[in-house]
Amino acid sequence: MPDIVNVGLNHKTAPVEIRECLAFSDPEVDVALERLQKCPVIDEVLLVSTCNRVEVLLTTESAAAAIEAVKDFLSEYKQVAPEKFNASLYIHSGDEAVRHIFRVASSLDSMVVGEPQILGQVKTSYQIATQKHTTSTVLNRLLHKAFSVAKRVRTETGIGDRAVSISYAAIELGRKIFDTLEGKRSLLIGAGEMAELAVEHLLRNRAGEIYVANRTFERGVALAKRFGGKAISFEEIDGCLQKVDVVISSTGAPDFVITHHQVRQIMPSRRNRPIFFIDIAVPRDIDPKINQIPNVYVYDIDDLKGAIEENLKDRKKEAHKGERIVEEAVVSFRQWYESLDIVPTLVALRQKLEAIVTAE
Repeated sequence: MPDIVNVGLNHKTAPVEIRECLAFSDPEVDVALERLQKCPVIDEVLLVSTCNRVEVLLTTESAAAAIEAVKDFLSEYKQVAPEKFNASLYIHSGDEAVRHIFRVASSLDSMVVGEPQILGQVKTSYQIATQKHTTSTVLNRLLHKAFSVAKRVRTETGIGDRAVSISYAAIELGRKIFDTLEGKRSLLIGAGEMAELAVEHLLRNRAGEIYVANRTFERGVALAKRFGGKAISFEEIDGCLQKVDVVISSTGAPDFVITHHQVRQIMPSRRNRPIFFIDIAVPRDIDPKINQIPNVYVYDIDDLKGAIEENLKDRKKEAHKGERIVEEAVVSFRQWYESLDIVPTLVALRQKLEAIVTAE
């Protein structure tokens, strides 16, 4: 019977500098799955890549060889020396691998415990894998079980109470910096789910004008229209930076969207009025060197950890109930998995009985 193995790193084991080096865009996930599937020691495979984690979940008849194959692939595909990320990797197998994917899908392993985005991200990863036909009996069963576990944890515990998310934490950080966000002008770069959540929190805090810049202008217009903001093109970002107080960026761009040179140029026209950048993208959108400019402050996704701690105390209590649900599911899945051993025997017996019946 094949082993279930998980090789990955996350916000607990690797800083954003390492995570962004190994992050995969959706098109890259397609290519990565094809490459990993061709590896002779890997049977089934799934790749999950979010701003806080990169994980390869697989089945194999040779765990040690498969683990090395994944490490080699990450190094070669991302052009990153193994020694840069090896110490940050965790490796789970058997029950531990099953438990880990259940905890991930249930948001028990998230930076913000109970945040709902991770379940959608895992579902998207699974959808891509099924379209590429890189999963089969074991991982299909495992992922469907993970989704049902996540649903139970969400409905049977208070883990989802008092909505918090990375976007929420970003707005909370901005509120603490300014004392209040009321009347403050904001620029959102990126119009994805993170940006939508950020806009909702900004409006609750009675923020002033909200500008939205997105590579696909139509998508930016749609988001801005929904929340009474104003869409701008990427070419207008420089002008917008001269008048806003808070910039929240969450694109999927491979390089910096806002550079040190860009911000240094606009500061004189701002008369050195403070501006705060909150970068919730991985890879990062905002050049961290911008922090060196007077009256300019940059916070990345790892800086948000402290800002969200206060919101997690109640959720952590509820998380204990979630862990119990996960443990029950691990036992249930193991029983199903071990039953696969006897399936060939049952099939052979059935065939033998059918042959006897036919002969009679």
